[in-house]
Parts: sequence; structure tokens; C-alpha cells
Amino acid sequence: MTHSELAPWSHFSSLDIRVGQIVDAQVFPETKKPAYQLLIDFGSMGIKKSSAQLTLDYTPDELIGKQIVAIINFPSKQIAHIKSECLVLGVVSGPNVRLLIPDIKVENGLKIG
Repeated sequence: MTHSELAPWSHFSSLDIRVGQIVDAQVFPETKKPAYQLLIDFGSMGIKKSSAQLTLDYTPDELIGKQIVAIINFPSKQIAHIKSECLVLGVVSGPNVRLLIPDIKVENGLKIG
């Protein structure tokens, strides 16, 4: 999509984007590109697994306890031996990825709108 092409509002409104808290982060050596396997607590929405290529910007210890923003209603995607159940959102700058995070602690599972 170029800058002049507009997406219909329904594309955004169909996404379920929520705040979650990383409760576990492990090196995920089975992936093609360096990544972590994450467990993320979305409150009443449950705990979901994800794989995220954050190894250049974060250590596993830095990730645990951090609140993040993720899309939770995409179909699961098989990545190596896990099914990734959400897409963690971040800002991509070359090989680096910086997480989108709330600026204050909020309740896990709150919807982004």
C-alpha cells in the first residue's frame, strides 16, 4: 500500500489489539531468525504464546514484567514447535525492533481503540 491508498476503517476495527504483560521470555533457538518465545498475560483473555524477534534490543530478563501491545485475533501461526497466538507490535528500524508499550501500567487485557 502506498501513502495515497487508504485502508477502510473496517480493517482497523476488525483487529483486537490489547495490552498484555510478558510473564516469561526464553531464547527460541529453533527459529530461522533470532527470536524469543514469549508467554503474555492478557488478563481475562488468558495467557497467549508468541515469538518475537527482539533479541537485538532486549534480554529475556528485561522483557519479563513488561507490558506490551499485541493483536490477539489473528489465526495462530506455527513457528518451529509452538503456535504463536498473537502478534506483538513494535517499531522496526532496520534489524532492530522496539516494543510498543503503554506509558503507564494499565490492566492486562485492555483494548486499544
